[in-house]
Amino acid sequence: MRTGMLALAAGLALLRLLPGLPPVWMLLLVAAGMGVLLFFDRLRPLGLLGLGFCWACLSAHWALDDTLADELSGRTFWLEGRVTGLPDRRDGVVRFELDSVTSRHPGLPTRLRLAWYDGPPVAAGERWRLAARLKSPHGLVNPASFDYEAWLLARRIGATGTVKAGELLEAAGAIEGLRDGLRTRLMKVEAHGREGALAALVVGDDSGLSSLDWRVLQETGTVHLMVISGQHVSMLAGLIFLVVMAFVRRGLWPQQLPWLPWACALALAGALAYGWLAGFEVPVRRACVMVAIVLLWRLRFRHLGIWLPLLAALDLVLLFEPLASLQPGFWLSFGAVALLALTLAGRLGSWRWWQGLPRAQWATSLGLLPLLLGLGLPVSLTGPLANLLAVPWVGFLVVPLALMGTVLLPIPGLGESLLWLAGLFSAWLFDLLQQIANWQPAWLAPSLSLLEWLLLACGVLMLLLPAGLPLRSLGLVLCLPLFFADRHLPADGNAQVWVLDVGQGLSVLIRTREHALLYDAGPRHGDFDIGERVVAPSLYSLGVDGLDMLLLSHADMDHAGGAEAVARSMPIRAVISGEVERLPPSLHARNCESGARWEWNRVRFTLWRWRDFKNSNQASCVLMVEAKGERLLLTGDIDRPAEAALLASGLDLTSRWLLLAHHGSRSASSAVFLAAVAAEKGLISRGLHNNFGHPHPDVLKRATAAGMQLYDTAQKGALTFELGEFDELHGLRESARFWRRN
Repeated sequence: MRTGMLALAAGLALLRLLPGLPPVWMLLLVAAGMGVLLFFDRLRPLGLLGLGFCWACLSAHWALDDTLADELSGRTFWLEGRVTGLPDRRDGVVRFELDSVTSRHPGLPTRLRLAWYDGPPVAAGERWRLAARLKSPHGLVNPASFDYEAWLLARRIGATGTVKAGELLEAAGAIEGLRDGLRTRLMKVEAHGREGALAALVVGDDSGLSSLDWRVLQETGTVHLMVISGQHVSMLAGLIFLVVMAFVRRGLWPQQLPWLPWACALALAGALAYGWLAGFEVPVRRACVMVAIVLLWRLRFRHLGIWLPLLAALDLVLLFEPLASLQPGFWLSFGAVALLALTLAGRLGSWRWWQGLPRAQWATSLGLLPLLLGLGLPVSLTGPLANLLAVPWVGFLVVPLALMGTVLLPIPGLGESLLWLAGLFSAWLFDLLQQIANWQPAWLAPSLSLLEWLLLACGVLMLLLPAGLPLRSLGLVLCLPLFFADRHLPADGNAQVWVLDVGQGLSVLIRTREHALLYDAGPRHGDFDIGERVVAPSLYSLGVDGLDMLLLSHADMDHAGGAEAVARSMPIRAVISGEVERLPPSLHARNCESGARWEWNRVRFTLWRWRDFKNSNQASCVLMVEAKGERLLLTGDIDRPAEAALLASGLDLTSRWLLLAHHGSRSASSAVFLAAVAAEKGLISRGLHNNFGHPHPDVLKRATAAGMQLYDTAQKGALTFELGEFDELHGLRESARFWRRN
């Protein structure tokens, strides 16, 4: 039985690794063949493996078929739909999901994620008629960044868009609007500035948490504590179960009621009620299934052990939503439960709570390390300590007080007092976590090859085995690749170039054998900082943990917005810019000196800046890099007058690679300039469907007429090549994933 269940789970989870989906006709044919194998005992696991794989692929096909076609992307449509989930209101923007979408236009997805700038209040359960400019699912693709396209597909969101106008057709019902009204009520209570944390814990709305809060939670590995997850649901169910047990032991439980069935039933009811309050998102549904199976196991089938219920929960979750395997939370939650079962079950002797809790934290922190690295997530070095303190604090103080305070809000004074106390405990916790985060930030490890990752996973597994087993210490040796990973450094005299995919902005990494330079740091829009979310993680993933130079072409937000985040995350020896006076003083930037030259590992660098600039774009610091006769010219946002001044400077501008200035704006890349550079390859860094129309069709025509082959981050993701090899360029979007549009 266990073999078959494990085979079914493996078949369902294989979807995550597919570069492309087999055609539907082939899946149906294979499913029929696999069904026949179920009638043979020895071949039944293979049949379950195949059926699970076919079901997952068919589900992915249906989700992809319900996405916006590329030819409709960028157009505005009138449509109707009902708001689902809790709208996110911050910085004057309302973001929400629209379900059951209908329209006169064929081909629109049934579920959308929309943003309404300066729009009216939008509540869950309302039905709206909207004019929205839709975009097909698209995300940034970098060495390390959040996979937005996979996230959208896992939620079966077929398009994103911006609302231009709207009309409320139907108000929310009493039940549908309950969560939204409760969220509004929670945000109005006095809770020591931690109203957002209480709303996150009670109704699953994290919009009240600031970017600083998220940074602290990530640095300390406690993100799972401030959003409703499986841990909260299971803790509440366990707390209810323990309360019933306490009543039984003290003789307070009614004798006519069998305590165990009632304890299990009440615990499950509490978990389902909490799940409903949280909106039954995928992690919560997964947790409710696991709680139900564990309680059933405790009530009737305890002799089956822990692994069979865990496999049953895994199969049920994936059968219900095969796309859950695209979300990192799926792997981390099931991985954590499996590690706890491995660590705490089947050991000789018994552990007291003060022994079991530290060992559980040690096991999960070490055991989840390969998963975190494989998923490209940061590793909190202080996570075991922070969780050792925060898990019982949140589970036994903050969450119970927040839930009781919410339930008792109708009683004047009582509910508010409990929420005030929950906010106080939450504020104390955040202060402590802030100190821990300042002491030791999270670690972003360099990416590992498949072989290095497999060795690490085997080493970690061996270290988690019971003490006394032979060769257990060999696990330490197998973990060594983590500290000696191949960083793929360029050969002496060459330069590795990465044009990161940062949307409507610019960030280029140039790395020699022993040095690293970052040209621009990507944009920042309010709390959304590309420097923090994309640039710094990508640098660490590539093995860059410090910069010799951060060169900010000029101070516009799309070029220098992420600079402070990058400076916070790693040491930087020097910051140079064409607009020092507009940069934050904390960067300690120096002026770009026109004509400055230096050499790193036989790779030559040259700077130029127009002294007579009249605006910010013209002040851009231009960089030329030359390796073994192959040149790259980075031009920032210079326009035609600045290009003319650069041509008049007398510099030899002929280059094989040219970054088109100002993201391909019409104001730059004149025919004269392109002819003087005579580049074979042109690079464009911009956001898909940006509001500026970059790159302009005239620029594309001029570049094509000059014989230039163009590469666009919006179409190919992050771009990389090795200067000095006269080789071709590789775009990360070319690495096939079935959910990505190439």
